[in-house]
Amino acid sequence: MKKMFSCLLVCYASLAFSAAQHVIRVVPGEGDMTPRIREAVGKARACKDRPVVIEFANADYDLYRESATAHPYPVSNTTSETENPDPTKHIGLWLKNLRNVTIEGNGARLVTHGEMTAFAIDSCENITLRNFTVAAADPTVPEMTVTEVGERHMNVRIHPLSRYEIDSAGRFAFVGRGWKLSGGIAQLYDPVRDITWRSWSPLPELRKAVELEPGLLRFVYDTRPRAEAGQVFQMRDGIRDEVCGLIQYSKDITLEQLHLAFLGNFGIVGQMSENLIYRHLTFEPEPGSGRTCAGFADFVQMSGCKGEIRIEYSRFSGAHDDPINIHGTHLAVRQFTAPDQVLVRYMHPQTYGFQSFFPGNEIEFIDAHTLLPVAACKVRQAEMKNDREILITLARPVGQDLSDKSELVVENTTYTPEVVIRGNYFSRVPTRGILVTTRRRVLIENNTFFRTRMSGILIADDARSWFESGMVRDVTIRGNRFVECASPAILIAPENDRNGGYVHRNIRIENNRFRLSDAGAAVSAKSVGGLQIRGNLFSTPQNTSIDRLIRTEACDGITIEDNRIEN
Repeated sequence: MKKMFSCLLVCYASLAFSAAQHVIRVVPGEGDMTPRIREAVGKARACKDRPVVIEFANADYDLYRESATAHPYPVSNTTSETENPDPTKHIGLWLKNLRNVTIEGNGARLVTHGEMTAFAIDSCENITLRNFTVAAADPTVPEMTVTEVGERHMNVRIHPLSRYEIDSAGRFAFVGRGWKLSGGIAQLYDPVRDITWRSWSPLPELRKAVELEPGLLRFVYDTRPRAEAGQVFQMRDGIRDEVCGLIQYSKDITLEQLHLAFLGNFGIVGQMSENLIYRHLTFEPEPGSGRTCAGFADFVQMSGCKGEIRIEYSRFSGAHDDPINIHGTHLAVRQFTAPDQVLVRYMHPQTYGFQSFFPGNEIEFIDAHTLLPVAACKVRQAEMKNDREILITLARPVGQDLSDKSELVVENTTYTPEVVIRGNYFSRVPTRGILVTTRRRVLIENNTFFRTRMSGILIADDARSWFESGMVRDVTIRGNRFVECASPAILIAPENDRNGGYVHRNIRIENNRFRLSDAGAAVSAKSVGGLQIRGNLFSTPQNTSIDRLIRTEACDGITIEDNRIEN
């Protein structure tokens, strides 16, 4: 009887779960699948916040720019109004005002055609994306491998996914669906050393192109090309007019078991969102594709988020900029329009157009030169006056001593996240591995940084260049491996030009392994109060000392102990 009751209970629970998890299947087919995906999202919306699974099959789903959802989205760290006057994104999978939705890929491949934003999550809660690949039929970073270099020519093998055209005058261009590239910038990949770096671009100085056979071309120049046989050119323009993914004004978002084989024309951006979990993600070209580049720029950019950001057990390989950048935004104070009102402005050309303040948020006024706070207030109301300026009404009037100060910026301290970055691998990066600046707890542990061409980890903070905030107050960097990264492997470098006190505090660098390629510093720290560097192992190619490996400036409360050097 007990067994029968247990069986009935299990069956009932299973039926209840099935009833609770409404499943909407997107059946694969030939041609453009964008309308079918949009229809599935519409069905999920009709469920009115009940748990829904939108389920794909283990098949290709082609997404075309022409039928994508077009919606204006200014996105942090992308383009200025001059570079891209129209911030419209062309979105393949658009989730807006939804709750309790899971996108179950089951191994599906979402293949974009044309410059597109693969997915956008706007004003949503409890959304999970899992088990699918994002790839491109015409990646906007074409590639070619150098096969021969002469005094005034270079032979190159064009990658099969990189289509091209040559006119009767020998003028060359890469072409995709609705886009063309005949100039731009470039990066080189060396398969022997497994590194990439920003390089001379082979297109602007090209005199003419000659097709020797389909896919094999001779590029003719006035001087010797700056490349070697076997190296791979990755080329692009500098306009970040689409993103791979956007998460905006959303909460409790999880991305897991995704393969981001190509992220065009920017990475995954989270702005003004809460609790973002990225787990078991692969940022890398698909195996067997022959491609070496997966990203047009950054892979993950988190701008003005709160709650917890967790990035775990993922692989980041083949970016054109930083794989992970987590920061807030300093908006410049333009005018105190009333004792309880302040007009602030987005200053960096490539960040603007979205609301950064909400009623009840805590803000700090910060000296742009010392990067230290001078006052704190609460927001009662915030109104966007235009794409650049926001009028903030404060919960109380400020004193004359504050309103008379010049060169102040404002940071929304409510939208500063706790961060965990654990168990990841970083390689083929021309810049840094991780940038992070947040005043809440940060843990960076058990990651591997392989031959990054700049520091593996950078903790900055500035209010006069990128305007990326802010100060850190509790950072632990432990158990990581830094393999032949540029010196210093860990760089703490706030951009304060006046010393009013310590910008950063309480940074612990513990039990890491550094394999150095030269005699440069492994750790460099500026303006830190409370710096602990202990239990680290430094492997160097030549004799050196701890004093040379660890460099500090304007720091206090320094503990350096139990570190070892081996040659």
